Amino acid sequence: MRIALFGDIHANLEALEAVLQDAEEQSCTHRVCMGDIVGYNADPFACLEMIRSTDWPVVKGNHDEDAAGSHSLEAMNPVAATALQWTRDQLSEEQREWLRNLRMVRQVEDFTVVHSTLDQPQSWNYVTNKFDAMSNFSYQFTNLCFHGHTHVPRIFIRDSRVGEIESDSVEIEPGMKYFINTGSVGQPRDGDWRACYAIYDIPTSRVYFRRVEYDLATTQQKIIAAGLPEVLAERLAEGR
Repeated sequence: MRIALFGDIHANLEALEAVLQDAEEQSCTHRVCMGDIVGYNADPFACLEMIRSTDWPVVKGNHDEDAAGSHSLEAMNPVAATALQWTRDQLSEEQREWLRNLRMVRQVEDFTVVHSTLDQPQSWNYVTNKFDAMSNFSYQFTNLCFHGHTHVPRIFIRDSRVGEIESDSVEIEPGMKYFINTGSVGQPRDGDWRACYAIYDIPTSRVYFRRVEYDLATTQQKIIAAGLPEVLAERLAEGR
C-alpha cells in the first residue's frame, strides 16, 4: 500500500491535477487530504468537487472553515480576507455545508491526520520548530501523524527528545513518534514553486516528499482574470 498525502491545495486546480497524476504514476493506491482545499487561488469550485467526488479521508483546514462560515473576516490579513470572501461567493450552500461537516482529526490505517495540531486543532496553531512540536507529541497516540498548515514540508521526531530531520525522506521506526508536514500543493512557502506532497510507502515503512511541476502560468492568469489580488499570482512563482 502506497498512500499519497497532500493538503493546502488552496484552489489551485493545475497543481492538484499534477499531484494526482504524479501520485498515479508513483503507483499510489490511496489518497488522503490534509485540508485547506479552498482559499487564495481561482478554482475553489473545481478543486472542492474533485475532492468531494471521492471517498478519500479529508480533514478540515482553517480556510475551509472560513469559506464555509458567514462570520466577519475583518481581523484577517486583507489579501486572505479578499480571497476568502470571493471564495464564499463561488461556493454553493451545499458545498459550504460539506466543508462545515469535515472532521478536525482522523485516524487512517495506522496513522493520524490533522491540518494544524493535535493539542488544539480548532485553534489553527502553527508548528514551525521542535518546541511547537513538543505539545503536539503529547496528544499523538499513533507513532505517525501527518499535517499541513505552514505550507513547508518538515519532519519532526520524538524518541528520547524532540528534534527535526532535515531530509526529503525518513524511515518510520517502531517506538518513535513522527509529526510530518506534507508541504503545500497549491501555495508552497519554502522558496520552491513546485507543488509538494508526501508518499507513505507502508511495505517499506518510508515517507518521502515529492515535488511536481505544473502549469503555473495558467494558474496565475486565472487569478488575475478573477479579479483576485495580483500578489497571489506573483507569490506562486516565488514559492512564498
